[in-house]
Amino acid sequence: MAAVTSKTLARQEREQLCELALELGPSAPTLCGDWDVQHLVAHLLVRERNPLGASGIVIRPLSGLHDSAVDRTARNDELPRLVRKLRDGHSYLTLPGIDPLVNTLEFFVHHEDIRRAQPDWEPRVLDERSSATLWKAIGVSGKGLVRPAGVPVTIHNAATGQTTVLRGGSSPVTLTGEVAELVMFLYGRSQTRDLRFEGPEESVAKLKGADFGV
Repeated sequence: MAAVTSKTLARQEREQLCELALELGPSAPTLCGDWDVQHLVAHLLVRERNPLGASGIVIRPLSGLHDSAVDRTARNDELPRLVRKLRDGHSYLTLPGIDPLVNTLEFFVHHEDIRRAQPDWEPRVLDERSSATLWKAIGVSGKGLVRPAGVPVTIHNAATGQTTVLRGGSSPVTLTGEVAELVMFLYGRSQTRDLRFEGPEESVAKLKGADFGV
């Protein structure tokens, strides 16, 4: 009999995001600027199913293609149908060898974008496996994310004591917190809890004021 494999964090976050989107409804706010839940779900579908529109996510001069594709997708379908498409995940980005690499942080952050835009949000208590997966992922992605700050940065996991250098150099800023809070900060979200910044005052100010652009 084949072994039963547990869901990846990417798949868990996709399913939980879909459930929360339906629970809150299409017009509920998110942390993504003017996007409501309807538009955030539409963005995720464009990213996976519309290569031309998705190109505007990474190529700034083509951002208009992405924005128009998101608006069109959000306008042409009701939320339950959009969520069904997103839950199905029929895309090359969801292939087993690709899904954890490109979707873990994407769906975690956007799930939190919905959660943390609600007035009564509280940090989730993540299990050890999920926390370890996030820590590994942000240790890779974070190297690019902190580049706009232009200062050395080390992250410190408050729960495990682990540290990862995201940008080397002398007199780094050490950013300490729970891994979910580290992830959200490095993705440019201000709705975080209990982060601690240690290092030269000027460098800390540059890190806090950086436009991470994601």
